[in-house]
Amino acid sequence: MQPLVFIDGDQGTTGLQIHERLRGRTDLRLLTLPEAERKDPARRAEAINACDIAILCLPDAAAREAAALVSNPAVRLIDASSAHRTDPQWVYGFAEMAPGQAERIAQAKRVSNPGCYPTGAVGLLRPLVQAGLLPPDHPLSIHAVSGYSGGGRAQVQAFEAAAPASRPPALQVYGLGLVHKHTPEIQQQAGLTARPAFVPAYGAFRQGIVLTVALHLRLLAPGTTAAALHQALSSHYAGRRHVEVLSPDQAQALLTLDPEALNGTNQLRLAVLGQASPDQVLLAAVFDNLGKGASGAAVQNLDLMLGLDAV
Repeated sequence: MQPLVFIDGDQGTTGLQIHERLRGRTDLRLLTLPEAERKDPARRAEAINACDIAILCLPDAAAREAAALVSNPAVRLIDASSAHRTDPQWVYGFAEMAPGQAERIAQAKRVSNPGCYPTGAVGLLRPLVQAGLLPPDHPLSIHAVSGYSGGGRAQVQAFEAAAPASRPPALQVYGLGLVHKHTPEIQQQAGLTARPAFVPAYGAFRQGIVLTVALHLRLLAPGTTAAALHQALSSHYAGRRHVEVLSPDQAQALLTLDPEALNGTNQLRLAVLGQASPDQVLLAAVFDNLGKGASGAAVQNLDLMLGLDAV
């Protein structure tokens, strides 16, 4: 029988995108509650315990409550919120993050989908830490710009309903107190022992992310070069169809980074920039915050858990 999938919170930005990605598939069934029942705790609990896999597209507190509703031991969960991303009882749902991670996701009962910004940061940093090229206590500053859909459905509606003259500024840097909720996730999943400084921003475009990390080579181990950093990333992601690492020639040819370049896909594009610089490099990630940064990763994890896909 086709597996039954329930999306709890399917009217939010991520839930709607997951629905769209699953639309028309014949290898699974979607369980959807009528509008009048979506906030009924009893009906939600019934739906969660009737499905094979539930995808939680909810605020953090509601996701914790939904997870607590599970009484059927056969039910498996994918949580798209940030509620469980540093919880050791949940498998982190970044399949390409480490050897064997896809297999751990495939066997897991509880999977926590990565955050959008952490997908780029962890994707860049963890392989370099593991390769010994980046000390885990290195002082890091991470800068990222996301489309305004990163703020959720309410922010999307507010931005798109506003008259041009009353729309927010074209760029809004936020998290100025350096206590963004994604920082602990980045630190833990990248294997860092020192908390990075993370500075996010929203741009006047709907979706997409560009994330960068600048490194001073003189502060790294002697002999560390842009070529060595590139090789570490390239080796780590070799054969991974959802992650691409630009070649040095491709990276050198870039004049700008387009945050919307991979919109509508589940791809993550990484690059080591500044190959000609003797003492500095720029690590860069481009991806869709609603794709590999949210719904795309959720569907990828769903397929792994159902045995329908491989990384």
